[in-house]
Amino acid sequence: MALPRQLREESDFEQLPDNVPISATIADIEERRGFNVYYRFVIEVKTKGGSKYLIYRRYRQFFALHQSLEQKFLSETQSGSYTCILPTLPGKVFMGNKQEIAENRIPELNTYMKKLLCLPTWVLLDDLIRMFFYQTESDSLQVPKALRRLRPPTRRIKTEKPKTDLLSSPRAEAVFDFSGSGKLELSLKTGDVIFLLRRVNADWLEGTVKERIGIFPESFVKIIKPLSESGSDEEGGASKKNGAQGSYSCLRCYLLKPEGIDTRDVCVQEDLTIQPSYSDLLARMRDVFQVEDIALNYRDAEGDLVRILDDEDVALMIRENRSLGSKIKRPVNQYPWELHVTLSSDLSVYNTEF
Repeated sequence: MALPRQLREESDFEQLPDNVPISATIADIEERRGFNVYYRFVIEVKTKGGSKYLIYRRYRQFFALHQSLEQKFLSETQSGSYTCILPTLPGKVFMGNKQEIAENRIPELNTYMKKLLCLPTWVLLDDLIRMFFYQTESDSLQVPKALRRLRPPTRRIKTEKPKTDLLSSPRAEAVFDFSGSGKLELSLKTGDVIFLLRRVNADWLEGTVKERIGIFPESFVKIIKPLSESGSDEEGGASKKNGAQGSYSCLRCYLLKPEGIDTRDVCVQEDLTIQPSYSDLLARMRDVFQVEDIALNYRDAEGDLVRILDDEDVALMIRENRSLGSKIKRPVNQYPWELHVTLSSDLSVYNTEF
């Protein structure tokens, strides 16, 4: 039975606004690298009025939606007449290959969304569901890739840019080899010509070489034609479009060792408003500094180190550092908090005992 017909029989479908979603299908998954590697689902949404658009959601957003719906509509938590039977959401998976987990969730999440959008119209009109399926400005500015579950593969045709475009484009030449770490970073060979896309921060640029896109340190290249002011993410220079399409945020980290301090600027594909989990931060710092037995810390208003032990400590660190943000000058894409990494056995760095 077609979804519109089913809704008409169950409730007053004709009274629904045209912008209410009535079906949603996962078109693809995309790997993202934030504080940790994760996958998000690219979802094609169709509305009652016939329009289509794409939204991008992580599993944890599905999970948060389902928890909120349970609190609002389950008969066990509500005594009124507005209760309903919710579909089953696939459970969390804590072990395994993340890409395989995401792929295996696709049919289950498709079933979940189909059943969710078959609920009575008063559920479809609820703000929880409408906001989940709403296409945000960030969604609309994303550039979809293969969408392999919506359409068959097509042959990719190479097109050469006119020479005038190439000569007028901001570009640089690699003067040293650079081996990128992970998919975010662009590996370079001496002599490569890199077409510059934007400035990430004071030390890093984003560019493209031979159809590969990534970030790289400016110190490895010689600038031939610099970026315009609008191509910079620093000090408020980033354009709204660039920031939404593929913005990188910078997290400053320090590894405190007996022989000195190792300072790193870590670029992540997470918005500055995102609060990472403790486990994600710990895994990322182990990877960045290649040290396993570490502890995470932040400096409080008095300058003392405070050890981070869980997600609540992460939230406390962010709140305290935001209150000090106006006193510290930082680029607009740098987090208002910093991580101080120590060896977990080294308690000499603290002013108080644990």
